[in-house]
Amino acid sequence: MKRRVKLTFPQYLIKEPVIFTMAKKYDVLPNIRRARVTDSVGEMILELEGEEENLDKGIKSLQEQGIDVELIEGDVLQ
Repeated sequence: MKRRVKLTFPQYLIKEPVIFTMAKKYDVLPNIRRARVTDSVGEMILELEGEEENLDKGIKSLQEQGIDVELIEGDVLQ
C-alpha cells in the first residue's frame, strides 16, 4: 500500500533523522518527492509504502513527535 503525505517539521526536529528512524522501526519505505528546509521549518512531501498497519503506526509516531502530517492525493510534482 502507498500513501502520500505532507510533513511539516517544527524547528527542533529539522536536523533529527525522524524519517529514517520511522522507516526502520515500522518497515516503511519512504520516497522523498519534494522537500524544503529553512532555519525555522521543514516541509517534505513523501510517498510511503508498506503494510497498512505499519503505515498507520509510522504516521502516528511522527505525529506524536510533533510533526504535522497531512494526507495528500494527486500528482505531487506540480
